[in-house]
Amino acid sequence: MDLGTTILLVMLGLLVLGFPMMVPLATASVVAFLFYMPIPERILIQQMVTGISPVALIAVPMFIFAADIVTKGHTANRLIDLAMTFVGHVRGGLAVTTALGCTMFGAVSGSTQATVVAMGGPLRPKMLKAGYEDKFAMALIINASDIAFLIPPSIGMIVFGVVGKVSIGELFLAGIGPGILILIMFSLYCMYYAKKNDIPTIPRMTWAERGKAVINAGPAIMFPVLIVGGIYLGWVSPTEVAAVAVVYAIILEVLIFKSVKWSELLAIARSTGLITAVVFILVGAGTTFSFVISFAQIPQHVIGALGLEGANSYVILAAICIAFFIGCMFVDPIVVILVLTPIFMPLVNAAGLDPVLVGTLVTLQVAIGSATPPFGCDIFTAIAIFRRPYAEVISGTPPFIIMLLLAAVILIFVPQIALFLPELAFR
Repeated sequence: MDLGTTILLVMLGLLVLGFPMMVPLATASVVAFLFYMPIPERILIQQMVTGISPVALIAVPMFIFAADIVTKGHTANRLIDLAMTFVGHVRGGLAVTTALGCTMFGAVSGSTQATVVAMGGPLRPKMLKAGYEDKFAMALIINASDIAFLIPPSIGMIVFGVVGKVSIGELFLAGIGPGILILIMFSLYCMYYAKKNDIPTIPRMTWAERGKAVINAGPAIMFPVLIVGGIYLGWVSPTEVAAVAVVYAIILEVLIFKSVKWSELLAIARSTGLITAVVFILVGAGTTFSFVISFAQIPQHVIGALGLEGANSYVILAAICIAFFIGCMFVDPIVVILVLTPIFMPLVNAAGLDPVLVGTLVTLQVAIGSATPPFGCDIFTAIAIFRRPYAEVISGTPPFIIMLLLAAVILIFVPQIALFLPELAFR
């Protein structure tokens, strides 16, 4: 039995037995080193350590910590109030507020699951009270939270940047255009849905009320301004801006909003530590697995089997999108990025494709797959938060998934939507 078949069977067997993804990744690598690869076993440990050594990965725990702090605090409610005062009066205003709120909170948290938690809690009851169907409300929250994976800071983009050796600063800026595009598409659909179902509107807020909402949410709005502005102007690197995000999150929630006590920060830090440990174990195991599949020349075999050698750029980008989308329907997004990126990046480089565009498309597909049945991770977060059955949670998702896939198609044919800001800032 050859190496590729062996590691595939090992991984599938352990997954069927219910082991978390880090175990199949690590075990498959160990089996490969022990029985197939004529190199010292210590290289296995070196690869794991190498995987978590890049300085850019320091940003991961800091962004997770900042997201945990603001999720526990008042930032989400203040952003919701701000969005509501400006768009609440339009047809479908509450649904548009939900999409806009998820986008703004994504610029604070960078996590789809944190956005589902923070936005789903307060907004779903309001949407139900306003006359929206529950399946529409849940689907909107789940899929609008995908924008959080595109809008900086994005942990997915950090991992892709490290694995694919792509500028994380450029990736961060490249996610803004597609994020805004999806927000516009979702908002138009929300307005159509509200008109079709005769959802009532609320009175227009006065400018005095809007001014008060801006003042209340002003410190929260500064969060994305600091992150995007700092990177765009070249004042800080993505790693440094992660440290800024933690400091500002503490100032915001502990000192300004007073929604988090100093004594609670230790518990939040412990939670961040647990999540970070899982992420870093996955990264280390994924790096070792990538070394194994490169040694076995699996990327070349996969690309040859798919007939992508010499294919035009549109075919290659479409294949990448399909592979990452399907992968994230079944497996954790970080694992998919770790496993598939080394397979496709040689082809990307050989074809002369812009790696920043590829990284943006990969991040978008990862986000879509995370909210797509059967095993998208955001679906199970929603089940836990909304306490509704699986079938009910996913029943309203198809229109949003179609729009997200359409956004990916638009991005393939109009890449400047993603590349405009990186080119302006870095090239």
